Amino acid sequence: MLKKLLASLAIAAVCFGPATVLLSVAVLANPAIAACAPGSLIVGPIPDSLTATTKNGETVTLNRQQLTHAATIITVGGQTDGVGRPGVVIALMAALTESHLRMLANTGTYPESANYPNDGDASDHDSLGLFQMRPQAGWGTVAELMDPNYQARAFYGGPTGPNHPSPRGLLDIPGWQQLDPGEAAQAVEVSAYPDRYQNYQPVAEAILTALTKPAPSTGGGSSGEVLVPETTRVVFPLPEGTWVRTSPFGWRTDPITFEQAFHSGSDYGAADGTPIYAVADGIVTHAGYTGSWGGLIIVEHTVGGERIASYYAHMWEYGIHVAEGMTVTAGQHIGDVGSSGKSTGPHLHLEIRPGGEGQPAIDADQWLSDQGAEGIIGGTGSRASCTLGGGGR
Repeated sequence: MLKKLLASLAIAAVCFGPATVLLSVAVLANPAIAACAPGSLIVGPIPDSLTATTKNGETVTLNRQQLTHAATIITVGGQTDGVGRPGVVIALMAALTESHLRMLANTGTYPESANYPNDGDASDHDSLGLFQMRPQAGWGTVAELMDPNYQARAFYGGPTGPNHPSPRGLLDIPGWQQLDPGEAAQAVEVSAYPDRYQNYQPVAEAILTALTKPAPSTGGGSSGEVLVPETTRVVFPLPEGTWVRTSPFGWRTDPITFEQAFHSGSDYGAADGTPIYAVADGIVTHAGYTGSWGGLIIVEHTVGGERIASYYAHMWEYGIHVAEGMTVTAGQHIGDVGSSGKSTGPHLHLEIRPGGEGQPAIDADQWLSDQGAEGIIGGTGSRASCTLGGGGR
């Protein structure tokens, strides 16, 4: 059996290249990674522009902002069970058709929509955003629909979708995988012009090819090895009402040695097992048990054009729900509060490091405030699909 397996890996090396083989070996060494492997839906560097041709021969040029919205759709699709590349292509086709991948306000019907980041104003009835979703149809509030991340989650739908069970997202359409991609897009959008979507399939496929790259084959590398798209939002890492500030960033009396020491993080006391959320979209570069940190997760982000690493420490090993190489979205449940390593009680030790992993930390609490981090009500964050320890508590 082992000889056959090694032979298969040798064939994979010829057909798919070394990255595929390294990922296969990693899965053998740690079966938990198999459930977490992000495949080819990790977004790489976003170009300044991309030109592609529609099915009817029209040339389309997309700018970096439009491609950043496409990156959000790809990232959310990659973290939604059951979507895969076919579902992402359908979502891109829909957004290209409905808004040309622009985050559109609609001040004629909802003047307050202009208060949210947008790429222009539209006037299609009461429709908003990338997928031109309508608040009156039940897709969400104006505030929710002016969030590209929310719109992508709503389009994909399914049991974890914010609009479940109605209106239906892609995963709520029976047999969507067997439909023509244009028909699948229409099944979600329910447009008066159902034949428009198919025209953008070549453009959607070109975007997906241009923006994605294979998963990194080396975990925990330098920040230069991981290329991350601009985040769509920043959130607080613990559910609202579950935490208290216990130890700020800066000099303090160490609670274990009782000597003066510099505290490079912000501590938030919370009950053991409280969900920990990713503060922004990003890629996990470390997930494991690490000395005085205890259970440690490091996620690399791009925020306001700047590389940022976020550190989450003191989880129990079974409280780590991500693996190195995973793409995560802001507000995703990546771990649980614990008290491992150098810790005197259950809490989250959070660090923010501009420049990426290994760079000096700044005041995480102040950074979250400066970014206008959103609060998340307990239980609304989606949990990652695997556990490093291979099981629950």
